[in-house]
Amino acid sequence: MGDRGIGVGRLGWLALLPLLAAAQLAQDDEGPPLIPRDSLPTPFVRTAPLGVEELAEGFGATQEVFDLGRRLFFDPVLSPRRSVSCASCHQPELGFADNRKLSRGIEGYLTLRNAPSLLNKGLSEKVLWDGRAATLEDQVLMPIENPEEMGLGKAAAVNRLSSDPSYAAEFQKAFGREVDDAALAAALAGFVRGLTVGDSPVDRFRDGDVEALSADEEAGLWIYEGRGRCWRCHNGPNFSDESFHNTGVGVADGAPEPGRFAITGVDGDQGRFRTPGLRMLTKTAPYMHDGSLATLAEVVDFYREGGNANPHLSERMGSIELTDEEAAQLVAFLKAMSR
Repeated sequence: MGDRGIGVGRLGWLALLPLLAAAQLAQDDEGPPLIPRDSLPTPFVRTAPLGVEELAEGFGATQEVFDLGRRLFFDPVLSPRRSVSCASCHQPELGFADNRKLSRGIEGYLTLRNAPSLLNKGLSEKVLWDGRAATLEDQVLMPIENPEEMGLGKAAAVNRLSSDPSYAAEFQKAFGREVDDAALAAALAGFVRGLTVGDSPVDRFRDGDVEALSADEEAGLWIYEGRGRCWRCHNGPNFSDESFHNTGVGVADGAPEPGRFAITGVDGDQGRFRTPGLRMLTKTAPYMHDGSLATLAEVVDFYREGGNANPHLSERMGSIELTDEEAAQLVAFLKAMSR
């Protein structure tokens, strides 16, 4: 592995898909067989598909840290009645997202926002829809503290893990010390940083493989990079500028949700939410921070209309003139990033 640490590339991510049954049959042209969640393979480094020479600082989790984080991620041990795990809202088969508008935490509580995909989250500088977590280490502890999500609390989580001989031994192996807040955060963040995906037909087309995209997908690419103006916010290795914009999602009676404003107090941040990445979109419906759009076709139509008007709507918004055929081509392009 060298000093780059652990990363799960496109094939590694596909191998993370959990099944209730035993492992599937032999490999075929579409990738490796799917295997049960309790048999997750050893991940491997694969940086090139993300379009970066080196993974961002912090990707360098050791195998021991990654394995501990993976166990914690799928174990409901971090909720009071052992009923909810991180994977309850971030399911591998759904691109580490959820297929409900709002996820359910302990006691059936609904989360406030749609659960975003965790793929390539290590490339983000601020985390969550409103960016209130400065680092991934900050973010992974928030659901444990939140009384309506996992709700155990950091102190109780540390006590529970410390009293479990198996976990205590794994923390010693991974960090050389007993369980504490920082080690818990580092283990979970180390696993999430390893959930990288790339090498889609779009990447291969941009790298010179002119046969990688179909005619409709290629037409959608030119719309994306031209009249559609999608690239203005959806750019970079994860097709996100990792910034915050008011696109009119969540507007009620002409007023937007606070969004980023609730964190910064800056009036211009009213209604601004993080630009989501576009990889594995076919797995991660519904879309937007409130899960209000069920399909990619609805997303494209939303932007064709220029979003929902409000006093803080981004200057980048505006109606986009596309025929229905062109809209379908743009959807085809977006889907190509999920293969």
